Amino acid sequence: MPKPRLLTLLLVAGLLQLLLGTPPAGAAEPTTRRQRPNVLLVVSDDAAFGDVPWGGGNAAMPNLEELAREGVAFGNFHTSPVCSPTRASMLTGSDPIDVGLGAFDYAIYPPTKGKPGHEGYLTRNTVTVAELLRDAGYRTLMVGKWHLGGPGHGGWGPNEWGFDRSYGILSGGSNHWNQQVFLPNPKKPEHRELMARRVVPTEPWFENGQPVQRPIGIHSDDLFTSKLLTYLEESKDSGQPFFAYLAFTSPHSPLQAPAQLISQYTDYFYKHGYHGLKKLRYEAQKNSGLIPATSPFPDQSHNWLLQSWSSLSDEQKRSEARAMATYTAMLDHQDQSLGKLLSYLKESGQLDNTLIIYLSDNGPEGMDDDGPGANPSLSRWVRENFSQDPADLGKGNTFIEMGRHWANASTGALQWWKWYLAEGGVRTPMVLRLPAGSSQRQKGSISTTYVNVKDLPLTILDYAQVSAPSERYGERNIVKPTGVSMRPYLEGKADVVRTPEQWVVSDIFGNSSIVSGRFKALRQSKAMFGDGQWRLYDIEADPGETRPLNAKQPARLQQLVALYENYAKEKGIVPVAENWSPWQGDLKQLPRPAVAPLPAPAELP
Repeated sequence: MPKPRLLTLLLVAGLLQLLLGTPPAGAAEPTTRRQRPNVLLVVSDDAAFGDVPWGGGNAAMPNLEELAREGVAFGNFHTSPVCSPTRASMLTGSDPIDVGLGAFDYAIYPPTKGKPGHEGYLTRNTVTVAELLRDAGYRTLMVGKWHLGGPGHGGWGPNEWGFDRSYGILSGGSNHWNQQVFLPNPKKPEHRELMARRVVPTEPWFENGQPVQRPIGIHSDDLFTSKLLTYLEESKDSGQPFFAYLAFTSPHSPLQAPAQLISQYTDYFYKHGYHGLKKLRYEAQKNSGLIPATSPFPDQSHNWLLQSWSSLSDEQKRSEARAMATYTAMLDHQDQSLGKLLSYLKESGQLDNTLIIYLSDNGPEGMDDDGPGANPSLSRWVRENFSQDPADLGKGNTFIEMGRHWANASTGALQWWKWYLAEGGVRTPMVLRLPAGSSQRQKGSISTTYVNVKDLPLTILDYAQVSAPSERYGERNIVKPTGVSMRPYLEGKADVVRTPEQWVVSDIFGNSSIVSGRFKALRQSKAMFGDGQWRLYDIEADPGETRPLNAKQPARLQQLVALYENYAKEKGIVPVAENWSPWQGDLKQLPRPAVAPLPAPAELP
């Protein structure tokens, strides 16, 4: 017979279970809330591998540095090469093609339209980490860029994917100071009419699924951070842990930042130029241990897409330096916003019990106003609608991009940039800080173990004591996630996050890769300046992919290609024509010039 006090506790526990209800299949029974951490997931948009301080970055980022000192920084973390496929994996633990994002909504290859896995939005055959955490008693909050579907985009918005509160945009980008669109859509009659009058269309914003007006004159970083702080504050006494997803739109183009931050960085980039910056970041990455000290420097002399700094006029150099300074100012400003959020958590007594993850969704944007990778119609639209006056730099009436030269330089040891499956497009910064008191590897360390973005939701669920369903979620049949939890590695119980047998395939825009342990097989399409041939690299020793190993390890290359081909057949990957590139979208009305592929890197003897 239980003692009276114990009997009372049992009755209260039973009543709470009835009030909370039974979670759907696959969700964990809520455990003692004090035992479960809060989760803060912060995503930077288009930040480069070398932008963080330990990667040679130039932006003042003291708050991110503090997180890295208290946690682990990862130097071999991989995403997809564009936004929405990364975000799909990050929230579901699945490969993009398994959940509708085998196609990128801004550049869908026409023959894939209507085929499963290529919808361009998150499909209902999966479950998000937000849904699972909500069902387990978490408050779920999302602010910023969604880019996984919703009204006008196909699919569903964040409130239909498990978030209690949400605020932001559904598309891939927006002006940072006002409600103008990032890109107009000529398929919409209202956009065509406005474009004909040289008026920039506005971007729909949503709060909790309802259209709202965005306040003008507040930078996106400040707007998103203040909204998340409001959500956190209004429910801080609920007794529930929170899952907060902060999806910044910085430093995604258009490059816009407070003027006082831009001026402090301009002289540095004017002094060092493209090659100088790349070399400095490469050396910094070796010194910090982000890459091995023996990593080859990726000499860009063979890449005819890249221009030398010395070939520019002084006026051009100053213009280019201002663009990179604006990009860097955006990272500086983003870190200040992160600091406000961390200060709130500390002052409210929640920081110690919060699992914090910071990452970039892909490599830096390399789109240009001119050159072989430019979009002529977009460039013309920008010139017609935005100020070209240097005095307006960083304001909402300007539209400048980082460009391929700075994108290449910003990665340091890596090659290529966003849109490409080479390391510069998919290897990005990531920091993970465990709650205070957690058993973890040495604080402040830099890890070089391979991690994929689809491993993050499984790690979050592991620490939240929630099981991921494998076949069904409520009434939905779902695909089984293929991400793995990082927890054994983080707690020193495993030497790697993924074994070579837990390989990962990526395929988009006719480019393909497969990573198994430290080895990666990669092919780059002819339309995207490659030659369509497979090459094998040791991305641990050679992160810049400068030395193909085809001749030295043909059997390994053959094995990886066979694994890829079986995967492609199973998933229904559609081969892409050699003359198609993702820049042949709605804005690109002009014929694309024929281009020769870049020279292939020499193989090791």
